[in-house]
Amino acid sequence: MESNWSLWEPLQDTDLVKLGEASTWASNYLKRRVTVSNISYLIQYGRIRRFGTDGNPLVSLKELKQYYDASDKQGLWKKQLGHDLNWHLSFAEYKESERTKHVHRLHPYKGKFIPQLVEYFLDSHTDEFKKQVFFRPGDIVLDPFCGSGTTLVQANELGLHAIGIDISAFNVMISNVKIEKHDLTHLRRILAQLTAELTAFQQGQQNVVFEQELLYELARFNSVYFPTPDFRRKVKNDEIDEDTYAAEKQQLFLPIYNRLLQKYGIEIAQKDTGNFLNKWFLLPVRKEIDFLLESVKKIQNEKVRDIVSVILSRTARSCRATTHADLATLKDPVLTTYYCKKHGKICKPIFSISEWWRRYTLDTLERLEEFDRLRTNTMQVALVGDSRTIDIWGELRDKNPNLAGLLGEKKIRGIFSSPPYVGLIDYHDQHAYAYEMFGFERKDDLEIGPLYKGQGFEARTSYVRGIADVLQNCKRFLQSDFDVFLVANDKFNLYPQIAIAAGMKIVQTYKRPVLNRVEKDRSNAYSETIFHMKGC
Repeated sequence: MESNWSLWEPLQDTDLVKLGEASTWASNYLKRRVTVSNISYLIQYGRIRRFGTDGNPLVSLKELKQYYDASDKQGLWKKQLGHDLNWHLSFAEYKESERTKHVHRLHPYKGKFIPQLVEYFLDSHTDEFKKQVFFRPGDIVLDPFCGSGTTLVQANELGLHAIGIDISAFNVMISNVKIEKHDLTHLRRILAQLTAELTAFQQGQQNVVFEQELLYELARFNSVYFPTPDFRRKVKNDEIDEDTYAAEKQQLFLPIYNRLLQKYGIEIAQKDTGNFLNKWFLLPVRKEIDFLLESVKKIQNEKVRDIVSVILSRTARSCRATTHADLATLKDPVLTTYYCKKHGKICKPIFSISEWWRRYTLDTLERLEEFDRLRTNTMQVALVGDSRTIDIWGELRDKNPNLAGLLGEKKIRGIFSSPPYVGLIDYHDQHAYAYEMFGFERKDDLEIGPLYKGQGFEARTSYVRGIADVLQNCKRFLQSDFDVFLVANDKFNLYPQIAIAAGMKIVQTYKRPVLNRVEKDRSNAYSETIFHMKGC
């Protein structure tokens, strides 16, 4: 679509345009794609005003420019983090859908890097920013902390073979589901059958009709007391004290909520809250999860069972009894309707998995189909194990003999990985619900740098030793002229020590700003470093 607006023409107060024109102008101005949905988001969340009518919304280009100018992070971040930031590696030009393309979004995972970063270092093509080629098609790349499999997936796209290792059995299941070739026709049939069984089960329950009426009452209430986008703009302009006003209206809606609970005879809390599934899921949701879980266990085909398990886990995660704002970091179980700061209105906890289950089954099929169109005829596998001690070749002989044979012939070209950050995340704990659902063995004591050990001197010393031991063990399987790339936020300056302890040297570093973070605190400047290591 051609824009009638030049970047160099002065913007007037009366420069009101349609959303499509605003999208084109913003894309030109920011030199990245800005969609109509992005502009609508700014209106909905009170960042810019909406003019015109509901059927013909307009925005002011002057106001839009002021918003983008005020939101420009590059200068501010370089001032806070240093002028050695490699802004090209921020990949700010990519939309959210591109940063979570195809199978990368099959399941949430804290701490993963974006696929574009992996592509940059694994791709055999050079550009004006990258002068060297480190990996070529047919090489083998290793990720000893493979997490949810980003390196493995991108290796497949680029024609590389790949091996991943992770101490978490659940992480390995996610990774293998992403990279394996699947019979999608059979999977579609199984998912349709499970959805029909869930629908039949729900007919004997009252939670679905209860939730439908609750949504109707919430919509009526919110349209009166929290009109969009007027309410957000009044909060932003300090015309309303958000906390006081929201607390009053939250209490005002509770009698409606309690009346509906009584009308449909809905029980909320589980009696025993001693484990994760009992504490963080309302009773109607828990019943539906348990029902589907029993059906999933009966699936004979292991690959299909794993895919469905990932879908059920993703569904369960979205249905935990928490606020929308606290989904990433749980605080306290939520058993009633509540004021939601994220959406600026009264929201509710989840009473049925039905909507999320249907959404994720369709989404999974679409993403697997999309990746099938891109995949290359290469081999990837994720292994469960401790990267400090695992015999990679020995494990591969059982899991993938062909890849084991290739490893014996040519060895691993290099490593691309993001090790755990010291004292930041408990990787088993973030998927506690999945471990309980599927009976995976937890190995928290084998995590390197877990949150519960903190960031003190002893924890940092243990971390250095742990990462160095991983590199030492993996060196046995690497080619002599290997390249190792480790992505880390090294605020304690531990990686020079790690390199020495592993018998390696850091030959180059790349410092990149981390934008579009999943966590709530996105405003603070944050960077990470890619350490390029070679043998001494």
